[in-house]
Amino acid sequence: MRNSLGPLLRRGMVGVFSLASLWAPGGPAAAAPAMPTTSTAPTVSTPSPAPVAAEAESLAFTQRYRALQHGGIVRAANSSITCRRPVERSAASCPAAREGRAATNDDNDDFEMFYIDVDNDPNTYNSSRAEVRPPSGARVSYARLYWGGNLRVGEQKPPKDNGRVLIAEPGGQYKEVLADTVVGHRVAHGADAFQASADVTALVRSSGAGAYTVAQVNVAMGHSAAGAWGGWTLMVAYEKESEPLRHLAMWDGFDPLGPGGDRTVRLPGMKFPKGAEGRAGLVAYNGDRGRTGGSFTLSAGGLTTRLADGANPRDDVLNSTISEPGRTAPGRTPAYPNTLGYDSDVFELDKGLRHGGDRLDFRLVSPRDTAWAGALFVAVDAKR
Repeated sequence: MRNSLGPLLRRGMVGVFSLASLWAPGGPAAAAPAMPTTSTAPTVSTPSPAPVAAEAESLAFTQRYRALQHGGIVRAANSSITCRRPVERSAASCPAAREGRAATNDDNDDFEMFYIDVDNDPNTYNSSRAEVRPPSGARVSYARLYWGGNLRVGEQKPPKDNGRVLIAEPGGQYKEVLADTVVGHRVAHGADAFQASADVTALVRSSGAGAYTVAQVNVAMGHSAAGAWGGWTLMVAYEKESEPLRHLAMWDGFDPLGPGGDRTVRLPGMKFPKGAEGRAGLVAYNGDRGRTGGSFTLSAGGLTTRLADGANPRDDVLNSTISEPGRTAPGRTPAYPNTLGYDSDVFELDKGLRHGGDRLDFRLVSPRDTAWAGALFVAVDAKR
């Protein structure tokens, strides 16, 4: 297995991204302060040890970014691991499962799982690609990359690599990105789960729209009762004067949901008019398709609305999908409809906003499935 970053560093291809500029309090946009890493290394041409980010078993959901501006939020996402073959006890078909054609709702513990690797680079052992598409003429305000997975499956991956990942912009070469805040890392329910993130505003602002490749996400392959899972999501807030004035926000945290658990994220101070439109994006880990009962609800203006669409049933939201409202998200390589354990979904909020209000409460429930909630974004009209 090729799992070392050393050869890439020796080839001089890897740059290190530290925190991009933060907006000052009281300005049009503000990025929440991040806990510093132990160093911010420059571009290197010889091997040097990367700083290891601090870790915590549980991270409460807190605001990462907020703005009131004409614009919105888009995202790119993909999984880092998929099935290779079914285990002996299973009658599952791997191709049918990942294409969403299985007669039964097979999940990651029905298979031996193996890395996705699309980049033809012998120095990476996993890589996947997805397009991020801000509107033409938009200016990137803020961009954040989230990645995570399970370290314990048929193999045990070392947690020292949780806080680093490789990213290549459209047409570019790999650069090393280091987590710029505390990494969530918890051993629970048979899994060794983590999520890390980093500000990549400078990279996305200079590189623009297109297909980004993310590699070396620290996930384990093989088979276990907990299953193998992992992936990445790139969230991008943008400004464009011709678009409606919107509240934009990104929140993140890390904690197991269940079985039987839930998480509520409350967003105060987001006044929106009657008939407002909006979207919310959710990142979660280890949701298994077919384990019904999982739900994602919005409470706003006296209404409680269970969010659902053609890609995410109202009682099975954590169903291993990467989706735009009502459909599988396009522009991914590979573009498996069933990720077998990684969710990065975008939902329309319009029905839940029709009365107007001044706060949004989101609640994610997983009564039957052990899952982890990782990140949330919201873009909601401030005026009509």
